[in-house]
Amino acid sequence: MSGRWNGKQFDVTGIFPAPKTAHEDLPDRVRTYLQQAYQTLSAPDAAAMVAGSAVDAMLKEVGYPDGSLYSRIDKAVADAVLTKGMGEWAHAVRLGSNRPRHADADEPHVAPAQAAQSVEFAEALGNFLFVLTKKIERGIEAATPSA
Repeated sequence: MSGRWNGKQFDVTGIFPAPKTAHEDLPDRVRTYLQQAYQTLSAPDAAAMVAGSAVDAMLKEVGYPDGSLYSRIDKAVADAVLTKGMGEWAHAVRLGSNRPRHADADEPHVAPAQAAQSVEFAEALGNFLFVLTKKIERGIEAATPSA
């Protein structure tokens, strides 16, 4: 944290490292869930649930609105929207978000490291599905000569 004394009190001028912010190229609903996941990492159950919601919103945004999240992940893998590994990780995030949401009797809570992994996957998936796509579109536009 940095700041300066103004003669009466200490004014904060910066926080280091800066808090994570969900990328502006993400669709609004996805960005909101991902931002909440960043903000709740200190509450692992909440972070895992919101990371799962971010993944759910992403799949809906790219054309998989119907059925369970399980079936939509499998359909996205079958359609090569997600790689096999991405699908496996998406299922792990889905299961991690289900445990606290359904108050699983045997293992209801998510460990901090598991929550961080879920949030990391949601961020990576958002970058893959939306941020990279927008960056490529802007790059093509910039490289195309004006008519």
